[in-house]
Amino acid sequence: MKKILIAITLFISAFSISAQTAEPTEDFDTDTPNFKFEEEVIDYGKINKNTDGNRVFKFVNTGNSPLIITNAKGSCGCTVPTYNKEPIMPGDSGEIKVKYATSRVGRFSKTITLTSNANEPKKVLRIKGEVLKLTE
Repeated sequence: MKKILIAITLFISAFSISAQTAEPTEDFDTDTPNFKFEEEVIDYGKINKNTDGNRVFKFVNTGNSPLIITNAKGSCGCTVPTYNKEPIMPGDSGEIKVKYATSRVGRFSKTITLTSNANEPKKVLRIKGEVLKLTE
């Protein structure tokens, strides 16, 4: 039932949005959804082993139709992204939460690949930093 309601909402939104006209403010098709991230790379800096590995990528849908993220995948098992499965309406904000396993000592650079219906259907975000060994 929930999927049917979402489909109906998207259908109605598509027709109501197509009736509106807006001047493009960036170099992309504004009729499609679009990510505008506050930052596409999060630098953890130097952090201690086993400290909080949670970070958040924040974005706005700057397009004129609902943005639907269908998948978020980390480049390895140590990088776990989570996201809201509900459509993000035009002008609304969303978040991609990332948890990095800080039990691994050393430098890291990992990617999170988002799949969506956005103007750029595959979007790659990155986290980086260095986990330091605790001294006793």
